Formats: sequence, structure tokens, C-alpha cells
Amino acid sequence: MSDVETFRPAPVKPAISLADLDRIDVRVGRIMSVADIAGSDKLVKLTVDFGDCRRQILAGIKQERADPREIEGRQALFVVNLEPKKMLGEISEGMLFDLGYADGVTPALAVPEKEVPNGTRAG
Repeated sequence: MSDVETFRPAPVKPAISLADLDRIDVRVGRIMSVADIAGSDKLVKLTVDFGDCRRQILAGIKQERADPREIEGRQALFVVNLEPKKMLGEISEGMLFDLGYADGVTPALAVPEKEVPNGTRAG
């Protein structure tokens, strides 16, 4: 059976205010490159173009795809206002906003329905 046939939604999380939601900065970025991180079975290093800057974002997608480099050149959504985090000697400057992982569904990129300028905000 596929993920779609067996999926059961998780309960909705507790309500938050619009002010809480407004604090999260989600933007479109283009994934310019995907590189392995030595010593990691899960993490890859993404170089992402946000229009006015490029950032390095670490994402645990190595085991989710036969070839993680297949997402190079694609636009996706990223949380860009997280504090930088050091993992395995590398700094991550944001988070890939993907779909499915938390629910045990084969993850998919959260992408804009059409091409938009890199750096465009969600919300």
C-alpha cells in the first residue's frame, strides 16, 4: 500500500496566536548544490540561494532519496530565522521545510506552485 492509502492524520497541535505565527520566517530558496557531510548517514549540506544571499542549510534527507542531488536546481520552502546550529563540524543557517517526515510518510519538498523570486516570503 502507498503512503496515501495508509495515512492517518495526527491530531492538530494546540492553537497559537497570529503573533506567534508571524515570528516564523519561511522563504523560497533555490537549492544550488547538495553535498555529502563526512561521517553522517543522514545529513547533507545544501547551498541555497535566497536572492540577496546564499546560505548553508543542513538537511537530514540522505536516506529519503536514492539520489539527494536530484533536488539541485529546485525551489523549496525554508525556515530562515532559526539560530545557526553546528552539527558534525558544519553550521546550518536554517531548515528545509519538507512534508511527511513527522508522520512517517516518504518526505516531499514543500514547493511553490509556480516559479517565484528567490527570497519570496510565505504567509
